[in-house]
Amino acid sequence: MNLHRALVRALLAVTTATVLAACASAPRTAAAPAPEPAIAPSPALRAEGLPPLPQRLLAPIQRWTAVSGHNFVDWHPVRREMLVSHRPPGASTTQLFRVRAPLAVPEPLTDATDPVTMANWEPRDGRYIVFARGSGGNEAFQLYRLDPATRAVTLLTDPDQRHALQAWVKSISLAVVTSVPLDRTAVGGRRSEITTTVTLVDPLQPAARRVVAQLPGGGWFGAEVSPDERQLAITRYLSASESEVWLIDLEGGQRRRLLPAAGETLRASHFVAEWTPDGRALLLTSDRAGEFRELMQLELAGSTLTRLSAGISWDTGGGTLSADGRWLAFTANVDGRDELRLRDRGAEHALPRLPGGSVGRIAFHRARAELALVVNSAQGPAQVHSVDMASGAVQAWTRPTADPALDLARIPDQQIVRWRAFDGRTISGVLTLPPARYAGPRPVVMAMHGGPESQAKQGWQGRLNFLVQELGVAVLEPNVRGSSGYGKSFLALDNGRLREDSVKDMGSAIDWVATQPRLDAKRVLVSGGSYGGYMALAASVRLADRIAGAVSVVGISNFVSFLENTESYRRDLRRVEYGDERDPAMRAFLQGISPLNLADNIGKPLFVVQGKNDPRVPWTESEQIVRRLQARGTPVWYLLADNEGHGFARRENADFYFAALATFIEQTLLR
Repeated sequence: MNLHRALVRALLAVTTATVLAACASAPRTAAAPAPEPAIAPSPALRAEGLPPLPQRLLAPIQRWTAVSGHNFVDWHPVRREMLVSHRPPGASTTQLFRVRAPLAVPEPLTDATDPVTMANWEPRDGRYIVFARGSGGNEAFQLYRLDPATRAVTLLTDPDQRHALQAWVKSISLAVVTSVPLDRTAVGGRRSEITTTVTLVDPLQPAARRVVAQLPGGGWFGAEVSPDERQLAITRYLSASESEVWLIDLEGGQRRRLLPAAGETLRASHFVAEWTPDGRALLLTSDRAGEFRELMQLELAGSTLTRLSAGISWDTGGGTLSADGRWLAFTANVDGRDELRLRDRGAEHALPRLPGGSVGRIAFHRARAELALVVNSAQGPAQVHSVDMASGAVQAWTRPTADPALDLARIPDQQIVRWRAFDGRTISGVLTLPPARYAGPRPVVMAMHGGPESQAKQGWQGRLNFLVQELGVAVLEPNVRGSSGYGKSFLALDNGRLREDSVKDMGSAIDWVATQPRLDAKRVLVSGGSYGGYMALAASVRLADRIAGAVSVVGISNFVSFLENTESYRRDLRRVEYGDERDPAMRAFLQGISPLNLADNIGKPLFVVQGKNDPRVPWTESEQIVRRLQARGTPVWYLLADNEGHGFARRENADFYFAALATFIEQTLLR
């Protein structure tokens, strides 16, 4: 028995050890990890082809989203206070605010689902405000009267037209309004001709209005009423390189062209700035004397034209006079950075000590020698300041809002870089490098501006800071031929049949990237909006072997369908730039260079983003290239917003889009 029990115990021990060993060596079936939570799109967004967007992206993106500046809108006519536009943290859209004193808490005046950025005080006493607002991104702006005490809002205009508040007949508070019809009111949904109506409107009695003039075309803006309130000076925009100054009699509606003068065959740009206080002359900017826009003064009596900024070899802008005419302020666009210039009775005046950055909107108070200006820098978005001209004292009126976790002061300034194009011309761009902690050659997002007559400038990078600071991606913003800021000859280098030369400039930019130790030419993604969206699509078809992917936001995919379907009030202006699709030879050329017709060349990842209500680049431009690629089995990401227009203005939509962009960049550049 003892022997038997011993044998049993020994057998049990061996068996137990064997079982334990087997258990220890057998693979365990682990529980499947829970899927990472995904960001839910807003109900207005339709996403096709996108993977789930990880929730982890949202918090760091929103830290950068929360950084928000203030843009100057208008001075109160008699008090020392301002209107500014601002989007507070957590708010969906930019709205109107009142700032009663420097650094006072901004008081909200509007609260709508659509943004409000354009407004004016009633010019005599500031009894009310007139502001412009579209709907769902359609840019069919309507004018409203706002009571600042009650915030009651009254519609002033006809919703079947697009309206703009141009100026005021100040002594009787009549608004000068321009209006153009919308295509949705036309037979067949489009118009062959457009007329701009100039009307005088009493905002307190909007039914009491008088038509002053009917003007041909849709490019009339920038109007100023003469001090005697008898005439209206207004700009007629024909193209980026040609515009005119006209004078309209406010009583009878008769008009005459001031510049170019009668008999002149000169084609140049002319933009109205302001009347001199005595009403004898007009300030304007023009490139009629050379390559760059200069500030000029036109004496009406003898048509004498005086060049006020001839010594500055850059474009000048602004042009605002103090109420007594003593002080003149304007800006100079120095290599993508706008700098303030001051004149005292015509003589150059020393500049006040301003915060570093680029100077944006400038405007003198109507009753004080005090200049409002907006400063924008790489370290922070728009901040409103004022300069007291008597003392030179500078005061901040607003501070940007920012997440305390972000140290914006440590963000370095951008660099201006240059390279040689295919034809030997010098092309420049704005380069933003990631922090030094990101080792090795960095991938590059090549961000193409729109216009095409726009310009990439130094300043606040917005959400792009997330890519640079959080993902270690460099951002290069080329100013390819056709960009403004480098002279009118450079501006015209992409017109008509020269269109694809600007696409070649992107190739030259990639050549330059390949020479830079901190940049990786094998990991370049091209992104852009509007015309920049076309450039992204053009890179997809022309530079497919040289890029990692592309992102087209509200981009043109076919120049012919774009010209046929963009809103009529801007169609002729675009034909001057791109070519007239009604001409058979030009139509064939435009079809030949359009990315839609070259879609078979697209082999790299593509992300297409569009607003359904876009009046500039109709949503069908994005829709048609997405459907073409889907039909041939080419993967494409597509994001369409039912409540947006020419870009995403609502924060909830913009956050989702940017999370998608970050995911797209991670997959194309960072793997």
